[in-house]
Amino acid sequence: MDAAIAASPTLARLADQARASQALLQAVQPLLPTALRPAVQAGPLEGAEWCLLVSGNAAAAKIRQQLPDLVAALHRSGRTIDTIRVKVLQPRR
Repeated sequence: MDAAIAASPTLARLADQARASQALLQAVQPLLPTALRPAVQAGPLEGAEWCLLVSGNAAAAKIRQQLPDLVAALHRSGRTIDTIRVKVLQPRR
């Protein structure tokens, strides 16, 4: 699989974005309430905009309250994220 990713610039770019998004989540996870951490996943990263995927409206509301602190923490760590979006994942049926 690594060979396929290396052979395709598009796949390589997507893999890099996925790794970068996961690194951002690891950076902010200590700031999230312990009970909410399992409900949050790293989402798409597009330039200076990052998306958090959250399972549930209540968790999303709490995360949205923390967005300014999360962005500030990322800036302090040298990351250039200006906006964090929160998307509620719909349960699969």
